[in-house]
Amino acid sequence: MALMLTGMSREGARFQSRSAFTGVGFTTTESEGIVSHPVRRRIVMLLMLLGNAGIATVVAASMLTFMETSRSTEWWQYVIVIALGLLTLWFVASSRFIERHLNRAIAYFLTRWAKLQVRDYVAILQLQNGYAVSELHVEPHDWLADKTLIDLKLPQEGVLVLGIKREEGAWLGAPTGDMEVHDGDTLVLYGPIRRIEELDQRRRGRRGDEARQEAVIEHGRQLEEQGEIDDRLDDERDDVLDDRRDGEDP
Repeated sequence: MALMLTGMSREGARFQSRSAFTGVGFTTTESEGIVSHPVRRRIVMLLMLLGNAGIATVVAASMLTFMETSRSTEWWQYVIVIALGLLTLWFVASSRFIERHLNRAIAYFLTRWAKLQVRDYVAILQLQNGYAVSELHVEPHDWLADKTLIDLKLPQEGVLVLGIKREEGAWLGAPTGDMEVHDGDTLVLYGPIRRIEELDQRRRGRRGDEARQEAVIEHGRQLEEQGEIDDRLDDERDDVLDDRRDGEDP
């Protein structure tokens, strides 16, 4: 999750984090991107240290357990306990429900205290003024759920939908307005990070609709400010061209 908050895809972040934790160290273009990025490099270094410490602990504990088991007449009880522990770990590691909620908690604490998201998106994607490409997972009670893109009208809030990843794994790139957002979908969005975070927390109902109206009004003000800046730049550009023309006249 920490690597994802620096702009990496979910698949790439999962592969690189497991590679660092186990000490395998695959050489890929993603690995080069980690080494050249200061925040990602710190994250991977921490994973390497935790992985080495964890492997040593597991080996030592396993040896002690088997030695104790070999001396006991009730060795089958130890085997059952170990088997149940492994099954529990497998269930926790493979449960999408646990992963979803655990990742949300991790992302909350990282964005609250580590401040990885804004800084790293700007550095990696070369975006400015807090704009970024981000993923948003849709849940049943979200304001986005069970609506078509044309009903959501997210561009009026300054947010563009670049793609939709269905829960079954299908990818819909550059989706059309008649495509519906379902529970379990993952939206790839471009827009202000603060607005995308607010969308992720927005729930269906009256409060969600009010938040939508406030977002539209705020985006309208931003468009007016951007228009004023653009007009000023156009005037300055015209003045420069006029000065050049005057200098070229005989």
